[in-house]
Amino acid sequence: MSRTRIKICGLTRPEDVLAAVDAGADAVGFVFYPPSPRHVAVDQAAALAALLPPFVTAVGLFVNADEAWVRGVLDAVPLQLLQFHGEEGEAECARYGRPWIKAARMRPGIDLIEFSASHPGARGILVDAFVDGYGGAGEVFDWALIPRGFARPLVLSGGLTPDNVGEAVRRVRPWAVDVSSGVESAKGIKDARLITAFIAGVRNADG
Repeated sequence: MSRTRIKICGLTRPEDVLAAVDAGADAVGFVFYPPSPRHVAVDQAAALAALLPPFVTAVGLFVNADEAWVRGVLDAVPLQLLQFHGEEGEAECARYGRPWIKAARMRPGIDLIEFSASHPGARGILVDAFVDGYGGAGEVFDWALIPRGFARPLVLSGGLTPDNVGEAVRRVRPWAVDVSSGVESAKGIKDARLITAFIAGVRNADG
C-alpha cells in the first residue's frame, strides 16, 4: 500500500508551519486569496516558506488571480507547486512554468473524468466540496462522486478532520489529503495537537 501524502493548508503563523513540519506533513499551503480568512501577504508568506526544510513542498493557492500579481508572488515566495481553485483553464494554469494542480468543486452532476481531461497538464486533481464562494468551507462532499479507478493523482479535501480522515483514506485511497479548517482552533490558527492527530489518522489508515 502506498503512503498517502499530507498537505496542511492555510498556514499563517511560524509556529503552525513548524508544527506541520514536526508532525510529518509532506506539504504546506499558503493562501493568496484576499477574501479568505487564511490569506497571507506576500512578505508574510516568504518568511513562512523560509522556515521549510528540504523535501517539504511549499504550495501557493490562487483563485482567478491576475497574472501580473501571481508572477509577483512567484518572484518573492519560493513556491514549488501552484494550486488553482477558480475557473482557470489549462493555459492560465500552465503559463507560469511551475507544476500545478487544479481543484474540482464536487456536486451531483459533475463529470470528474471530463474535468480532468480539460486540465491535462495538471500534476493532480484536488476534489473539494462545492459551496458558495471558493474552498470547501469545512464541508464534506459525497465521496461516491469520485469515479472508481480515477487514473490521475487525486488530492482529497473538504471537511477532513482527525476523526474522519482515516475512513476517508480507507474508502477513497487518494494520492494525498489536504486539510485546513479541520486542524484549526480558529480560522487561520492551527492547533498542533490536531495536526498531529490528523497525520496519525492518515498513517493508521495506510496500515
